[in-house]
Amino acid sequence: MKNSKSTFSVGPAREAAAGFLESRTLRRHARVGHLWALGVGAVISGDFFGWNFGLADGGFGGMLVALGIMTALFAALCSGIAEMSPALPHAGGAYSFARTAFSGRGVSGTNWGPWGGYVTGLAENMEYILTPAVIVVGMGGYLGSIFGTGPDWEPVWWLGLYILFVALNVAGVELSFRISFAITMCALAVLLLFFVAAAPRFNLQGWALGAAGWFPHGPSGVLRCLPFALWVYLGIEQLPLAAEESHDPVRDMPRGLWLGLATLVVFAFLTVILNSGIEPGAAMVAKSDEPLLLGFRSIFGPFAFAKVLALFACTGLAASFHAIIYAYGRQIYSLSRSGYFPVWLSETNGARQTPARALVAGSALGYGAALVIHFAGQKSPTGAVLLNMAVFGAVIAYILQMVSFLLLRLRFPHLPRPYRSPLGVPGALLAIVIAGATLVTLFQNADYRPGVLGAAAWFALGILWFLVKGRHGLVLSPEEAFAQSQLGRAE
Repeated sequence: MKNSKSTFSVGPAREAAAGFLESRTLRRHARVGHLWALGVGAVISGDFFGWNFGLADGGFGGMLVALGIMTALFAALCSGIAEMSPALPHAGGAYSFARTAFSGRGVSGTNWGPWGGYVTGLAENMEYILTPAVIVVGMGGYLGSIFGTGPDWEPVWWLGLYILFVALNVAGVELSFRISFAITMCALAVLLLFFVAAAPRFNLQGWALGAAGWFPHGPSGVLRCLPFALWVYLGIEQLPLAAEESHDPVRDMPRGLWLGLATLVVFAFLTVILNSGIEPGAAMVAKSDEPLLLGFRSIFGPFAFAKVLALFACTGLAASFHAIIYAYGRQIYSLSRSGYFPVWLSETNGARQTPARALVAGSALGYGAALVIHFAGQKSPTGAVLLNMAVFGAVIAYILQMVSFLLLRLRFPHLPRPYRSPLGVPGALLAIVIAGATLVTLFQNADYRPGVLGAAAWFALGILWFLVKGRHGLVLSPEEAFAQSQLGRAE
């Protein structure tokens, strides 16, 4: 027992030095409409690119079934998060939930709160760094098709897009939310135009099913579709990261989550059905880096108007790219402010009060990951490999967040809960089962397994960092102070 404590124990967080927290403050700006736009914007790119790779594994029927399963997962996940976020309204989001939920000393005397918080935060950090890398690959594909640039130009497009959107996020939270709202509305308008134009052309037997039928690979195909079905919802859970920039997180966070999810469910099913069910059909859509552009071309022909629409289609990818960059900036900021990551990453930039260093660091990691996969010479599309890597981090974070929900219900019944999950414990258990099945599925597809193993190695190195160094430098940030205040009640 003594060795276990000496190996894993984490000392109490130290008091922040004078001026430390003052140089790491965020500005309150968001209302429920901003949160809705941020949540929808973070995810809407999934309707423009990424989901379609699942058609190759499970066919049209398999993709629809997988989408239904993922809808159930996210209903349960958002229900639990909507309860936890108003109760713990900190910028740490998932990390802060787990930091409090796991607090308490085990038989070895170790307080597992910091470990639970860090591992959850690390998994979410991987998700948010890799997700923009997937999106920027999709944007490069659309822009390359529009302007006629070849594969050699793709890394240049990616770099330019990272620089542009990091600069917009650094410019201030007011501008970030205005841009998020504007491009999210534009993305939804583009999708609505596509739905109206595509609906009369829908042909179930001719284009959606084709020669493959409903389930060309049976139940195993449905399972292989799960990561791609998850993609059309991945990111909505980021909203708690905006808690310290929201005027009323207690009231607005649950509303923003549910309104956002409802919007995404409708658009996800319409996208999968209509984009698969018109010319050139699901078999061709499954292979494309710009599936919506294929649909526009089939409707309007290969003329300039279709290219203009495709350029507008990039707004969907831009909305998510912008919103997830916002998310990993706040997520790295919160973990750094608490000492889990190097503390210099959390300093905000003067009057704008945005975490510029965290934004730049996360972008460098995401761009680097995209370059490594691009030049690795793998057979699968770069975006699909990165997508599976992002889903690896996401499902681990989902499992740990739902475990946190259960622990908070069990061990902290006194915690004020302005909002209570209507799905409660059964919903959390359902989310754990589906997320766990998706995690196992990630390792079953040989085409994407090397990327997933790379993500697992990244995760393992992050845990090693905390074991060797990170656990010794914790700072009494708002998340840490709250968790420590609850420690005595948990024991």
